[in-house]
Amino acid sequence: MSSYEYWVAFVTIVTREVRRFLRIWPQTLLPPAITMSLYFVIFGNLIGSRIGDMGGFDYMQYIVPGLIMMSVIQNSYGNVVSSFFGTKFQHSIEEMLVSPMSSLIILLGFVAGGVARGVMVGAIVTALSLFFTDLALTNVLVTFAVVIMTAVLFSLGGMVNAIFANKFDDIAIVPTFVLTPLTYLGGVFYSIDLLPEFWRGVSLFNPIVYMVNAFRYGVLGVSDVDVGFSLLAIATFTVILFAYVLWLLNRGVGIRS
Repeated sequence: MSSYEYWVAFVTIVTREVRRFLRIWPQTLLPPAITMSLYFVIFGNLIGSRIGDMGGFDYMQYIVPGLIMMSVIQNSYGNVVSSFFGTKFQHSIEEMLVSPMSSLIILLGFVAGGVARGVMVGAIVTALSLFFTDLALTNVLVTFAVVIMTAVLFSLGGMVNAIFANKFDDIAIVPTFVLTPLTYLGGVFYSIDLLPEFWRGVSLFNPIVYMVNAFRYGVLGVSDVDVGFSLLAIATFTVILFAYVLWLLNRGVGIRS
């Protein structure tokens, strides 16, 4: 295939992915908006008024960046795992495999679709948060870099889950027992500096801590961990996972019987 044909194949996959989640927007875009609005009301207004300031900001301002990142993580992951597993379940993946498309194009197409949904939901949640508090981007470059890198990383994670999943129940195990606990323990609702030294050290093994804090730095200018190290950690995780997923696709793991 020529470079133009590769580009057409990539755009076709991305267009299909975007149309898929836009067509069922009451299931893909509306629930995250409602859920995050409840977080803003319950944790921000009701509980936040009792907690007071955190990190030099009122509690609502402090948790908003973490909640935005939570929505990006959940939706970029969820889009890819459901879409790619659906492609396997319907056997339409076989049409891609027999076509001249490379595994790289297939991977990039699905990941771009996941990033599109993650960023779109993140933008919706950001717009909703402005009804509850004021936000000002301290570092625009860091903010957008963290959002895109995080969406790519968890889109790749969703791809891994979908590759190894054999039934629909399998695509719910990782989000329920791995992703959700890591997110809640990733410093979304609190500063890890409040933890005892031992538990703060344990928290540093949670990759979501670096994403939440790097994004919080981009928005508010504060972070519990070094921002440069956070960006390096996210980039490292992304490169390793990208290479692993591409290897799985080239080997046909979970796809070719």
